[in-house]
Amino acid sequence: MGMGSGDVITPLIIGIMLGGLYALIALGLSLIFGVMRLINLAHGDLVILSSYIAYALLTYLGLDPVLGLVISIPFMFVLGFVIQRYLLGKGFAVSSETPLIIAFGISLVLQNLNQILWTPLSRGLNTSYSRMSFFVGERQFPVSYLLDFVAGIVVMLALRAFLTKTYMGRAITAASQDKRAAQLMGINTNRVYGYAFAIAMGSAAVAGTFLGMTFPFTPTSGISFLTIAFGTVVIGGLGSMLGTFFGGIILGVFQTMGGYLFGPASQMLIVYVLVLLILAIRPKGLFGR
Repeated sequence: MGMGSGDVITPLIIGIMLGGLYALIALGLSLIFGVMRLINLAHGDLVILSSYIAYALLTYLGLDPVLGLVISIPFMFVLGFVIQRYLLGKGFAVSSETPLIIAFGISLVLQNLNQILWTPLSRGLNTSYSRMSFFVGERQFPVSYLLDFVAGIVVMLALRAFLTKTYMGRAITAASQDKRAAQLMGINTNRVYGYAFAIAMGSAAVAGTFLGMTFPFTPTSGISFLTIAFGTVVIGGLGSMLGTFFGGIILGVFQTMGGYLFGPASQMLIVYVLVLLILAIRPKGLFGR
């Protein structure tokens, strides 16, 4: 997309909309860390698995990617519950480091599985509306970026409402704040962890679908999107839904403005420097508790 000389508004708007996608990808990672104190190293690959599920539904069943969420969200929800119950949960019983190693193992398995099923070729979710553009004044933007931003807001608000308004949501919040006290109050923390991971995977299903409509993806794309999600969570504050959303916006804006000011090659370097600075100055993130 060409940017006119001196036109700072275009990269700014793109950065804000792109930030919605980054927040969408990071929300599940933020929830898992907030509840279980676990950096889920498989998160990026689980998001890409969701992209491939949407691709399969579109290619073989002709199902629109957004409508396909009716299938992919329950599938990822159940998969998340199974992963937590039978893999990570057993790892926590051994030591606090074991789930990290298990998550890394899941990541490698998913990358190789996707490579076998789909080959290393780049894929994408092409729909009539994902290729459309809209105008803000004279400036032209892809509709897919706007959809990413809207989806990010919807999922963030849905997660916040769930965590504050429902019994299971409040149980998840209680377990994240003080596991021992939650157990004394009669909360089954193992089940709570299972549901938290399942909900995070449900949000990953949404993220994977919108990611696939925005960018091409390969079996190894999960690594770069895990890095972006981690950066978003670090900026916004670990475990904060609203913070994660604003973290995504900040990261997206810094990336596009960095590319605009210093050239495309430097845009991710600027993002990584920003993440390191925030870790050094405010380890809990800008909006962290």
